[in-house]
Amino acid sequence: MTTEIIQIGNSRGIRIPKPILEQCGFGKTVEIHVEGDRLVLSPKRTPRHGWAEAFSNAGDSVNDELLLDIAKNEFDESEWTW
Repeated sequence: MTTEIIQIGNSRGIRIPKPILEQCGFGKTVEIHVEGDRLVLSPKRTPRHGWAEAFSNAGDSVNDELLLDIAKNEFDESEWTW
């Protein structure tokens, strides 16, 4: 697809067709950056986007071990106080 770059005040812009906006999941704001000679637009994401799903996919923590208990040394036993 080809589109024209238009004048918007002192800036320039492009019009993005509605089906493309919907397909990309764009809302009112986007993130924009340059990769080489390409302009990349991405949907604006909140901090920690996708973390809840990642944690649920990690499974139960029933068999998790504290690694700090494994690597104790003399300082941990005699000099350190909580």
